[in-house]
Parts: sequence; C-alpha cells; structure tokens
Amino acid sequence: MTDSGFVSGALDRVRTRLVANGTPATAPTVAAAIRADGGAVLGDRVVLDIADHVQTWLSRAGPLQPLLDDPGVTDVLVNGPSEVWFDRGEGLQRTGIDLRDETSVRSLAQRLSVAAGRRLDDAAPWVDARLPDGTRLHAVLSPVARSGTCISLRVPPRRPFDLDDLEEAGSVDQAGRRLLEDVIEARLSFLVTGGTGAGKTTLLSCLLGLVPDTERLVLVEDTGELAPAHRHVVRLEARPDNVEGRGGVSLRDLVRQSLRMRPDRLVVGEVRGAEVVELLAALNTGHEGGCGTIHANAPMDVVARVEALALAAGMTRAAVHSQLAAGLDAVIHVQRQARPGGSALRFVSEVGLLDRRPDGLVEVTTAAAVIPGTPLRRGPAYDRLCNVLTGRRT
Repeated sequence: MTDSGFVSGALDRVRTRLVANGTPATAPTVAAAIRADGGAVLGDRVVLDIADHVQTWLSRAGPLQPLLDDPGVTDVLVNGPSEVWFDRGEGLQRTGIDLRDETSVRSLAQRLSVAAGRRLDDAAPWVDARLPDGTRLHAVLSPVARSGTCISLRVPPRRPFDLDDLEEAGSVDQAGRRLLEDVIEARLSFLVTGGTGAGKTTLLSCLLGLVPDTERLVLVEDTGELAPAHRHVVRLEARPDNVEGRGGVSLRDLVRQSLRMRPDRLVVGEVRGAEVVELLAALNTGHEGGCGTIHANAPMDVVARVEALALAAGMTRAAVHSQLAAGLDAVIHVQRQARPGGSALRFVSEVGLLDRRPDGLVEVTTAAAVIPGTPLRRGPAYDRLCNVLTGRRT
C-alpha cells in the first residue's frame, strides 16, 4: 500500500518541475517526470492516476474554465486576483470570481503556459501561445505588469465562420460580398487590413473558405488562429527559442519552407516582421492568390507599414515598392465601430488597388467603398478593378 503523503508530495514536485521547465503536459512527459521523481517505487496504477491528475491540473483553467466553456464568451481577462472580466460580444463585464491572491494568479498563468508548451518565469516574463483547445493565451508576470500578473484568453470560434454569417451580422452586404467572392475567384493577391480587434482574421478565414477544394492552402502563423472551412489545409506555426536559446522557428523560416510545399494559396496569418520579404518574393514568383493580414488604420497606410517592415529586414525602398507593385493586387480594409452598450460592429469598409506613381513609389487607390447599409460607392480605381477581375477569370 502506497503512503498517501508520499504520493501527495510526488504530485506537488512533479507539477512544480513541469511548470519550472516549461514542459508540455503530455502523458509521456508527465509519466517521465513521475519516474524521475522516484516513481519507480509506485505501482503502474498510481503512476497513471498521478499523471491524469497532473494533466488535468495543467491543462484546465481552474476557476476560469466555466467562462471558457460558455459558448457565448469570446474573451476572458484577468487584471488581478479579484478583477476577472469576460466578453460575450456586448462589451466587457466583470465577474465575481476571486482568484485569492497574486501567487494564485501567477501559478495559473504558469500552468496554462506549460499546457501550451511555453516557459513563463522571471527570465521569460511574458508568453503568447495557443492552448491545446485552440484558446489564445497571453500572460505577463509582475513586476513587468505593475498591478500584478495579467492573463488574456481569447476563445476560438466554436465553428468556422463563412460569408453568410458575416452578412447576417451586418459585417458585409450583398454588393460587398459579391466583390469579395470575385477577388477570391480571380486569384488576386491581397492583404486584409485594419486595426486591433477589427476582425481581420475572421474575415480572412471566411474568404479562404471560398477557395475551391481542389486547391491547397498553406497557412503560416505565429499562433494558430485561422480556421477556414476548407478540406485541404496545411498549418505551419512558429515557435520561440527554448530555455537554452535554441530551437526557435520564425515566420520567415516558415514562409521559406512553405514555398516548397506546393501552396496553391500561401497565407501569412499576420504580417508583422521580416517575413514580409519572403511573402513579397513569393507573390512575385508565380504564387497568385497569396494573402494575409496586416495592422493598418487605413488602406492608405498599408504601403508605409509594409515599407517599414521590409526596410528593417534589409530591403531597399525601391525594391519594396517594385515588389509591391508587381506582386500585391488589392487591399481589403475592415473597421471596428463601437455601439451603445459596449458592443462593436466589425465590417468591411473598402477595397483598394495598388498604383505605381511616376516617381516609382506605390500608393493604394480606392476601388470601392462597401460599407454595409450604404450603396456601393465607386472609387477612382473601380473600372480597373473590374478589368482585373474579368481578365483573371477568363
């Protein structure tokens, strides 16, 4: 008969070891940690029981789990032990959940980080990762977070969205929908742009669902968020360095590898660094229909944003603009508009084309304003957009 105090102590030591090392909470790693702690003296059944308990302890969100299980919740935010907020699409609401103290919040953040296979401690005080169920985790430890450890959890969609859902929600009307469908059918290369929380990833997922099943999608992301309703999807996900500062895989590495995987559509979930160089090169070497998202407050800001990223990666300004003009066809802009009561409407507002000026630099020209509830307004590049769409489909 096994001493219960020994088992309890082993359980605590194994949990502490996994959290400290940032080891993923898989059955083999948990069992190995138990054996390393002296589990050889325990029976197989006890080892399995401890492994099951540790996995549950590491992979669940404790008091936050009921919120994450709620079908309507999209975000759960922890600002401190007694400050837990959630969003059901109607703005942030405060809960009555009490996580006791800073130690408990820090422990929860570290447990979730281990479940995501990431390290979180004083040497690595923040983490941005995806939990096994797809939930996006971001956490920052104190004292970097001055008020105490902060945890942000974004719940993935329970099912893939499509344009029917966006139209029903008022994010796009029939005229805008037809234009977006034409962009996909014509295999235009494009970027979905907008500010933080504007719905860029959701829109891109919907558009990828329009791609014929005969085409292969290769998705490159820092943290997996895209969820297109498509039968042939290959997902590549970046990872940071391990504790020894090795083993990191960057988006730039993955874009390079994706080009050797026969992508009919190369998709970069979010362009925010040196990977823009490889993406531009791909769009200029026969990879039609490539796409991604990028932060920009207005369509006209996209070129400056791409230029800044590419210059930091070593490209010249002339090369950036030349590759933009030759490889990128369109910009699809989305906006987020606050509504009374704290909710927000996210909608497609504009489609623009890239134009090269006489001085060789590139700018975005409005082709169509497609704000739902208003008639489609033709911009200076509308006729050229129609010609491009017609020419690509014939």
